[in-house]
Formats: sequence, structure tokens, C-alpha cells
Amino acid sequence: MKKDIHPTYFPDATVTCACGNTWKTGSTQKEIRTEVCSKCHPFFTGEQARLIDIEGQVDRFYKKLQAREDFVSEEKRKKDEKTSPDRTVADLDLGARATAALAEVGIVNVGQILEKLEGGEAALLDLHGVGRKTLIDIKKNLRKFGYKLPKAAEEISV
Repeated sequence: MKKDIHPTYFPDATVTCACGNTWKTGSTQKEIRTEVCSKCHPFFTGEQARLIDIEGQVDRFYKKLQAREDFVSEEKRKKDEKTSPDRTVADLDLGARATAALAEVGIVNVGQILEKLEGGEAALLDLHGVGRKTLIDIKKNLRKFGYKLPKAAEEISV
């Protein structure tokens, strides 16, 4: 064994806990201070309901948990708002002529367009001012916003 490379060993080092408990042990330090020991730790005392919060770790955890819940609820609200049947036809960016043609027959929101599409493509094509190009734009923009088109609207009629 090499000489003068090992730290000094103290066989009677004193360990002092924050609760006041002390005991002797062997260590390379003469005196050791600790915050928790077997006399005050909740696992050993049976007080597991009591949490030891060092430097706000529990508070930080609850803040992160709350932030996550807020984020999830905000994303759900945005998704629900995005696919709302009350969204106006103007939000679909169909163009002035197509929007005016739909408004002329009383279709002002997406829910009314989806109701018409349940009767198939012909139901919209029969409207004055709505042609094949407008129908394609309507279906494309509805899909882009996340709307589920009715089965009858998926079938192409010539």
C-alpha cells in the first residue's frame, strides 16, 4: 500500500441529524451533519403521509403537473373549436363568389354544409353558384380543418 495517499480515517466520527439524534461511526470526516435519519424519516416512523419537502421539490412537481393539465385542456379546447359545426363559411377561405353563393341560399356555417353533404354531392351541386370546383374546394378545406365528411359526400357523382 502506498504511503500518504489515503485520507485520515476517524473510527469515532460523530453523526448529527437535524432532529437532534447523534451516533458514532467510522468515516473520513470527523463530524457529519445530515437532515434525515432513521429516527425522523417518515418510512421508519410510520408517518408516510408527511412529505419532506427539500427546496420546494414537491411544489415544483405539482406546478409541472398543473401546467401539463392546463396544456392538455387547452389543446382539447382548440381541437373542439377547430371542428365546431358553428364555424362560419367565411373561415373556410372558399373565395368571395363561393361564400356569397352559399350565403344566398342560407348556408352560413359548416354544420349546414355537412347536412347538405349527407345527401351526397348532388345536394350542393344543385345550389345556384356552386359548381364542381367550389365543391372540391369545400371538401378539401373541410378535411384540412379536421372535419369528417359524411359517407355520401365521399362518393363521387358525375
